[in-house]
Amino acid sequence: MTTDQPRPEAADSRHSLTLSYYGELARRQWEGCLPDVYQQIRDPGEFYAVLGEVIAQRIDEHADYLAGDDSPGEGYLAKVARLTAAREYAKERVLGEYLLLPPDQDRPAVVDRGHPSWAEVDAEQRERLGDPPAGKDRS
Repeated sequence: MTTDQPRPEAADSRHSLTLSYYGELARRQWEGCLPDVYQQIRDPGEFYAVLGEVIAQRIDEHADYLAGDDSPGEGYLAKVARLTAAREYAKERVLGEYLLLPPDQDRPAVVDRGHPSWAEVDAEQRERLGDPPAGKDRS
């Protein structure tokens, strides 16, 4: 694990106002992507500590809801898979609410080949990746 990433072990600070894993993720995201908002926070230490706890609690609640009750005859591995999938999906959804920036209002977050913006999005991605434009000879 690199030193740039917050360590998950930091998330076990339920009774103190130290920054949890999720609080640190939020702090870094907001500092880098929303600097105007980040600078307006009066007590960033307390704010991100509380926000991290809120995020962790929402993930737990959402994962519990998604996982549901045990099924009759459900084996150990099936239960582990169900609980893991529920937690990962819950993390994705909750972190998306707090960490990701709103999508560009001019085009949807997902664009398939049938969407009018496909050519523009495809060209942007190919340029970013250093690929030649679609339809051009790759030799």
